[in-house]
Amino acid sequence: MPKKRSGGGLSATQQAAKFLGVSVLAGAVMAGIALPAAGALGLAAKGSVKSFDEIPANLKSPQLSQRTTILDSRGDQIASVYSRDRTVVDLTDISPYMQKAIVAIEDSRFYQHGAVDLKGVLRALNKNAQEGGVAQGASTLTQQLVKNYFIEEAGDDPTKVAQATQQTLGRKIRELKYAIQIEDKLGKKKILENYLNITFFGEQAYGVEAAAQRYFSKHAKDLTVQEAALLAGIVQSPTRYDPVNDEAEATKRRNIVLQRMAELGDISQGQADDAKKKPLGLHPSRPKNGCITAVKGAGFFCDYVRQVVLTDPTFGETKEARAKLWNRGGLTIRTTLDPQAQRSAQESIKQHVYKTDSVATATTVVEPGTGKILAMGQSRPYGVNTKEHETSINLSVNADMGGGAGYQPGSTFKPIVAAAAIEGGKSPTQQYSSPYEMTYPSPVSACNGKIWHDDPRKPTKLTNENESEHGPYGMKEATAKSVNTYYVQLISDIGICPVTDMAKRMGVARADGRKIQQAPSIALGTQEMSPLTMASAYAAFASRGMYCTPVAIESITQKVGSEQKSLPVPKSTCSRAMSEKTADTVNTLLKGVVEDGTGQEAGLDSRASAGKTGTTDERFAAWFVGYTPNMAGAVWVGDPQHKRKMTNITIGGVPYDKVFGGEVPGPIWRDMMTGALEGRPAPDFQLVDIPDDPNPDDRGRGDAGADQGNNGNNGHNGGRGRLIGGLIGGPADGGTTDGGGTNGGTNTGGTAPAPTFSLPGNFIQGQNNGGNNGTGGHGGRRH
Repeated sequence: MPKKRSGGGLSATQQAAKFLGVSVLAGAVMAGIALPAAGALGLAAKGSVKSFDEIPANLKSPQLSQRTTILDSRGDQIASVYSRDRTVVDLTDISPYMQKAIVAIEDSRFYQHGAVDLKGVLRALNKNAQEGGVAQGASTLTQQLVKNYFIEEAGDDPTKVAQATQQTLGRKIRELKYAIQIEDKLGKKKILENYLNITFFGEQAYGVEAAAQRYFSKHAKDLTVQEAALLAGIVQSPTRYDPVNDEAEATKRRNIVLQRMAELGDISQGQADDAKKKPLGLHPSRPKNGCITAVKGAGFFCDYVRQVVLTDPTFGETKEARAKLWNRGGLTIRTTLDPQAQRSAQESIKQHVYKTDSVATATTVVEPGTGKILAMGQSRPYGVNTKEHETSINLSVNADMGGGAGYQPGSTFKPIVAAAAIEGGKSPTQQYSSPYEMTYPSPVSACNGKIWHDDPRKPTKLTNENESEHGPYGMKEATAKSVNTYYVQLISDIGICPVTDMAKRMGVARADGRKIQQAPSIALGTQEMSPLTMASAYAAFASRGMYCTPVAIESITQKVGSEQKSLPVPKSTCSRAMSEKTADTVNTLLKGVVEDGTGQEAGLDSRASAGKTGTTDERFAAWFVGYTPNMAGAVWVGDPQHKRKMTNITIGGVPYDKVFGGEVPGPIWRDMMTGALEGRPAPDFQLVDIPDDPNPDDRGRGDAGADQGNNGNNGHNGGRGRLIGGLIGGPADGGTTDGGGTNGGTNTGGTAPAPTFSLPGNFIQGQNNGGNNGTGGHGGRRH
């Protein structure tokens, strides 16, 4: 902390009084006389200081704040972060010139006196009185070390810093007692080493190693005599003698140190004179601190690591304890970041989306079966300069980890509905009428015995992307084509709770921390999620049903003195989200998406892959989430502010009339995964046999709203006059049902399936347990 030596502004008389008081106290202490109670000094009435004997006997050296280094999975540095830029080194790694220079200018009798230098006090008193100011200080290096200990312990708390530097007799007494203790315990060499490691040298450099790097881009052990003299001179007033901002003043101060070294015999007068003639020889390095320094575009991943340390109880029971650990630093954090995957992600992003585009992209890659985050990047660089299109918001993660409120995942949520249905016993050959347009089925069972229903006065409609898309469809084709009405009929059949339960088991939660809505519209991805959430969820499909919580940290060691101490780190927790058979079935469905469905542009040529596209209502967001058996990734494209619709838009220099999930996110995912997987094994999925839908030429005839009977005039959804038939729209497995027309008529949509819940007897008369929870309209349109 840049603190100018105290005393400036006091008169010679005040200085004399101050130093006299200190010398009296010092003399008493050095004589081994136990000071009487504070009252004998006239201090008790003021309550300003404890007696000497009451001061705790033990002063523990604080753990010095040092830089933390963040590494990727191969041990290469990603970033260096610190509260205070400091690298602690042994005295043997500090130039002898530096050791002599600091002693010469700060405490020339360091090796002759004890904790307090009485001759130095009297000499300084006389010198300052003669010159009417502070020409010379009296604190020994040991006393300065104690003061710096207190400042270091105060951290960035301004109140504690003020207490540590206040000019009071009480503080001086405390410093004296602890200085005596340190002299006795550590010895001169260790005191000098600690002093050189703790002292502030200006320009954000704490300790001599950081100072040598900052001003000369070299190690402290390699400092020349004139370089050492310059650094030693800075200590008294880092701002005044800053060589970067005032070369002339710094040169004068350096030469004073050189002359003092010559007077003490540390160097010859000729050496001093030669050194004085030389320029400062600065070769400064720019301070590099924080995740903004991260390489490989890993700034957001670096920030995620920081958030993990600050929020995970593994690193401390309280928020304050975790913050202290991070700010103290000295950590070497080895992360899960895979350099090959990260490089590929950034290259793909750069190729497809420019940082200047009106929309952005964010990508995340995780490893199935371990939860390891392998890559994380986005098109807008990490930083705070908005003119350069930078942002510090991590678009890949949830709000509580430094992200935003998330983005509707659209149809990428449909596989979760499929998994819930299959796990509950539904066959993947299950067919529904799947009309082009329909109103939301109502009522639908929800959790805790509640029932969702639409507003009968204003029933909400939904459509498929194209009018040609109408059933009947089975799950295989409906998934490949991303048929909205099929999935709304499916969730209405099985109920909302199995879907939200499956989502929970797969780690799927809203990015803003709120609960997932209890409404059938969630099947279309109306609940805002983050890319990390979706990538981790799909990794459960890739690992045949095992969901693993995402992790970013492999190991952490902390430098304590000269030793490295291992710290516990959060571990991924893996649990079975679904049976292997269910996962294999979903993998078969999603493999069809990239082979001949909406995700063909995302397909990988040389290895098995699966995935799902997603495009939200009005095209505020587009997604592709996909995986191979050994890697899963999510790509989101959209406007983080949710203002720019992706119609008539240029992205990455390419114009688009409308953006689909398979059109922009799909190629980003393909190129990202191709590079990330290069040279790695290419295992296959365990697929299951799902027969194709029968009678593909009969498309349209299964629409339950197309009454084929005489005078039949019911609307879509099989006519809502019959509650259950309207609820599901009729599976396309043959049979008849009353369509609700004038004469009933024959409906080729088939008989309605039995509902998965019982309706209360008075439900049709208006029971509303659960109420209208909203449908989200057309939210989560496919592609």
